[in-house]
Amino acid sequence: MLRSRDDGGSVGFSASYLYNVKKVYNFSGIMKVNAVIDFYIWLLHSIMSNSRRDFLRKSGLAGMSFAGSWMGSYASTDQELEHIKAGAEYTAPQIFNMSGYAAPALDVVRIGIVGIGNRGFDAVTRMNKIEGVEIKGLCDLRPERVKLANDLVTASGHKPELYHTNPEAWKTMCARKDIDLIYILTPWALHTPMALFSMHHDKHVCVEVPAGKTLQELWSLVETSEKTRKHCMMVENCCYDFFELTTLNMVRQGFFGEIVHCEGAYIHGLTDILFSKEHFYQMWELDENTLRKGNLYPTHGLGPICQVMNINRGDKMDYLVSVSTNDFTLSNEAKQLATKDDFYKPYVGRSFNGNMNTSAIRTNKGKTIMVQFDVSSPRPYSRIQLVSGTKAVALKYPEPARYATGHEWLDEEAIKILQEKYKPEIVKKIGEAAKEVGGHGGMDFIMDWRTIDCLRNGLPLDQDVYDAALWSSVSPLSVWSVANKSNSITVPDFTRGAWKTNAPVDISMSKGGTTGIK
Repeated sequence: MLRSRDDGGSVGFSASYLYNVKKVYNFSGIMKVNAVIDFYIWLLHSIMSNSRRDFLRKSGLAGMSFAGSWMGSYASTDQELEHIKAGAEYTAPQIFNMSGYAAPALDVVRIGIVGIGNRGFDAVTRMNKIEGVEIKGLCDLRPERVKLANDLVTASGHKPELYHTNPEAWKTMCARKDIDLIYILTPWALHTPMALFSMHHDKHVCVEVPAGKTLQELWSLVETSEKTRKHCMMVENCCYDFFELTTLNMVRQGFFGEIVHCEGAYIHGLTDILFSKEHFYQMWELDENTLRKGNLYPTHGLGPICQVMNINRGDKMDYLVSVSTNDFTLSNEAKQLATKDDFYKPYVGRSFNGNMNTSAIRTNKGKTIMVQFDVSSPRPYSRIQLVSGTKAVALKYPEPARYATGHEWLDEEAIKILQEKYKPEIVKKIGEAAKEVGGHGGMDFIMDWRTIDCLRNGLPLDQDVYDAALWSSVSPLSVWSVANKSNSITVPDFTRGAWKTNAPVDISMSKGGTTGIK
């Protein structure tokens, strides 16, 4: 099958490519096969560069179909595992350092939102509360979701264009010239394609976690952000939770001494939700748990820890090892449900991700990180959030959060005094308002408000494309390690050495803070 390119050449697509596209995208309900084909033709033409060619050459992918490098790294074959290894070892000169980059200030941030499901509608609600925002477009495959969001924002004076039904409608919105920021809240497989398309159409991007599923996708996000000088921020909301912000401020003030070891996790019993016909549209997240075996969702626990440890900004991850249990839950659930409902019969006999994954990371400065993932065991919710230094330690879960400077945890009164003493400036400014608006206790609103305020004041964002790529990369890296008897794998340096001089995230609020709340 051949399709012409703008330069008169052609790009070949194999039958296996079409199969992979169907396998990855059919369950999403967002893009039809032809739309995906057209998108990747455009993508190949738009971002193919010397560094990309070099990557394909070094990784042994140059002679393969385009799908081989982009769609394949789900670790179902030895060849696909090699793609992960190649992506981990890939490097190229930095095009432009996006860490600390301040884009020109936007007095009004004009936004298009794509994906108005669970988190998507919440994002619309939050943006509707922030001054200096104009919601210009709302997009979802389902017209009823778009209408629900539109009813909310038009009552506040916004007049968005509505995009729905057509699986390619998002492209029309993202290509508009009167939009500055695209907020992406779709199934995981669509995050990178939509982010790349948006940056190439002169848009900043906020993209839900994870930013990408494969190392090839993550490298493309980095290179595209550098080329276009457009922000690509993965909206890791847990960096803005009150404990995490306070702990980060305590680290900056020297309370913990030198940080030695940190632990994070996403432990959340989601079996009922994963099999719910209503919660995840077209069962996409359950499908994700059949594609790979490893830590599929590392960033909630990892993001705040990386900020505490100045990863990408003074230190970097060197290598990772990962181990997983078998699946003892999801396959049994599929069998039980299938006896009562034929809808679940296609899931019987499928190989699911294991219950618990544990990944360990060593940094260049000799520090360590432990990250866990478990969404199928009946356990209380936990992101762990352990921060251990030479002078003190903090632990958030199981709640209540606590601190210690010796063998015993401090008492409740001492903890209250510490939390008040080290309350961050951003919490002092909008913490109470954030709690009223809501969103995981207020952290979602703090994140969105801070992002808009930085864009309006021409300030660097707290999370850059290197954070998005690195934090997301733990997933495919863990997949490789699990498949290779927990052998170590190199963690890519997406900054290409700039971590040595990149400045830590500024939490002083000495600049900006001018954006109002409705």
